[in-house]
Amino acid sequence: MREGTSLTSTVGQFEASSCDPQYLTSGNRLARNTLWNLIGNVAPLLLAFFCIPSLVRALGTSRFGILTLVWVLIGYATVFDFGLGRALTQLVAARLGTDQHRDIPGLVWTSQLMVLILGFCGTALLILLSGWLVRHVLHVPVFLEAETTWSLYLLAFSIPVVISTAGLRGLMEAHQQFGVTGALRIPAAVFTFAAPLLVLRFSHGLPPIVATLAVGRVVMWVAHLFYCAKIMPELRHGIAWHTPAIRRLLQFGGWMTISNVVGPLMVTLDRFVIAALVSVAAVAYYATSFDAITKLWLVPAALLGVMFPAFSMTFMQDRARTAVLYGHSIKLLLVSLFPIIVSVIVLAENCLRLWIGPEFAEHGTRVLQWLAAGVFINCLSQVPFALVQGVGRPDLTAKLHLIGLPGYLLTLW
Repeated sequence: MREGTSLTSTVGQFEASSCDPQYLTSGNRLARNTLWNLIGNVAPLLLAFFCIPSLVRALGTSRFGILTLVWVLIGYATVFDFGLGRALTQLVAARLGTDQHRDIPGLVWTSQLMVLILGFCGTALLILLSGWLVRHVLHVPVFLEAETTWSLYLLAFSIPVVISTAGLRGLMEAHQQFGVTGALRIPAAVFTFAAPLLVLRFSHGLPPIVATLAVGRVVMWVAHLFYCAKIMPELRHGIAWHTPAIRRLLQFGGWMTISNVVGPLMVTLDRFVIAALVSVAAVAYYATSFDAITKLWLVPAALLGVMFPAFSMTFMQDRARTAVLYGHSIKLLLVSLFPIIVSVIVLAENCLRLWIGPEFAEHGTRVLQWLAAGVFINCLSQVPFALVQGVGRPDLTAKLHLIGLPGYLLTLW
């Protein structure tokens, strides 16, 4: 794994490859990149496991609850890029596959400028809604209203930086630089949980913590920009606005946005319906099993984050290679996840009894077993999903989501 031992060596290997699609989509490279992607996805979970208890004790339940909302909002801030980051990954990877390198700098700078404009719109929207959210939506305790409002203001100004960073990461992913993105993601995850603990030595207020997190996001943006310039020296020649790229970016990103909105809605809406029609206790039994088994989504997320640009690149040059990568992806997920799913289904009751207690085992066993089967099917379905989007047809996945949504809602009811 010498590829990932340092950021400089990783970038150097890229420069030596001269953007060769065969090199960028070789089996060994894709395997290493998948491993780096998986490490980058798992690291935040491990850090959360160790840091959260200390934060809860130091901040108290109410302040910690607000901090978790800040983390969620930082994570979902990328919704303001309207799919442009993913669009950039696909368009750049496709051009690397056809040696159309001249268009790439214009695509990158145009997408970044568009993302910044959208980000500042998100900033203005969050600032305008902060007071209403604090007083009428989040039901924040009165003594924390001022802290929460100022925290949302600080968070609002970080939105352009967060979504711009996502776009830069997409550029590196198009070049299969997952060693670099993984090496950057891990310190970012460390900072997300360690920074609040460091700030607590000086203040227990939320604004200093959120301000520190915002500064960390700016530092990560600078680091991403620096390594993008290393990967593509052409970006240093000046900022360029490429008008013809706007339509392609918006078209791809718009369809991506539909999937990004409808897909998560179909994942999270069920627990609200259960609460309304059954009981809040039933939500606890359901959501606990759901949150546990869906951690397996980290595996296809790591694999297909790598395969998405590989599909885009090879489809433009060698469709037989695309078919091979598709088949390998299905087989890898099947072999790695099937034994886990079978074990969960067989041992569901015992696992819940040992983990939480007999009451949860009694009410949650069947839920966990059915969800395990569903998650397995969903993991496999993500491969054709990534392929269709990777070859430039996000409209198909968006239309399938829109067609499936009414049936899902009716069946759920």
